[in-house]
Amino acid sequence: MKVTITQFRKDLFRLVDRALAGEPIEFVHRGVVFTVAAEGKPSRLERLTGQLVVAPGTDLEKASRELLQEMQSEWEKDWAEL
Repeated sequence: MKVTITQFRKDLFRLVDRALAGEPIEFVHRGVVFTVAAEGKPSRLERLTGQLVVAPGTDLEKASRELLQEMQSEWEKDWAEL
């Protein structure tokens, strides 16, 4: 993609994102052509961002056991009515 230096300055971050996606960006300044391109295309895994834990400090194993016990108790009540 070729843009003017003014357009490049105006949309710098958007154009850099396009360069990161693999599209080389060219602009001309004082008769010299400059090319902006990512050195290496990042893998899909490198672009992943971590997610925050919803409940830090929670023992998920214990919560899972308690939930299973509660569900089993309710099932036994239902089965007793049959």
